[in-house]
Amino acid sequence: MLKRTEGIVLKNSLFGEADLIVTYLTRDYGLLKVFAKSPRKIKSRFGSSLEPLTYSRISFIGKEDSNLPRLTQSDILKSFSKLREEYKCFMSIAEILELNLDFLPEREPNPEIFNLLFNMLLKLEAGCNDNLYYLYYKIKFLELTGYSPKLDVCGRCGIPLKNGTAKSGGLSSIRYSNTAHHSFYVVHGSIICGKCGSNRDDSIKLSDGTLKFYRSFLKWRLCNISRIKVPKHILSEISCVINSHVKYIFSR
Repeated sequence: MLKRTEGIVLKNSLFGEADLIVTYLTRDYGLLKVFAKSPRKIKSRFGSSLEPLTYSRISFIGKEDSNLPRLTQSDILKSFSKLREEYKCFMSIAEILELNLDFLPEREPNPEIFNLLFNMLLKLEAGCNDNLYYLYYKIKFLELTGYSPKLDVCGRCGIPLKNGTAKSGGLSSIRYSNTAHHSFYVVHGSIICGKCGSNRDDSIKLSDGTLKFYRSFLKWRLCNISRIKVPKHILSEISCVINSHVKYIFSR
């Protein structure tokens, strides 16, 4: 049965001498792997449409229970070639592509994540290469997939944190503090309060200002990220938590 959708190429891998296995994040089918026949030949009808980051309208054919349907058509809607050509930029993007490949199940539609990735690529292509964009993607991705770290209550006793509550007025009203009040335990995926914690070396110290930033950041939209100015110690702390959290989940 022939099916059509739109998708962003996350990865392609060799299959034999001239064929490819292409992995898409699609609007209608979520993570989708397809078999592309002879795309590496000079006269291939697929052209450059199977390059990573390429956004295309695709058609594929296969039975409902087929593990690897065959790609029959791929028409480029947006190539995002500029992002592939800048090595440093592409390496940063590759990290967020890996999130999709590692965490998303195949054939489960998730239009919110598709839109998140597509809009993120549009922003990056426009020259928005601030590290805050990559951090935002990771945080929102974890939220949408249900893997967010727990930074509002103790992971053992469930008591809400007394400090770190974001004030009204948005991110611009936050007064950041360097004082560390909380400990995030990677193996628990959460903060553990002073009564339940053990001050082990594997915990990550978080300041009150970092928790305020995180809670406000969750409410912001991608189009507003350029308005945010974040102190380096805040960015360092929350990046350490998110990256350690992702690494631990993936290693389990």
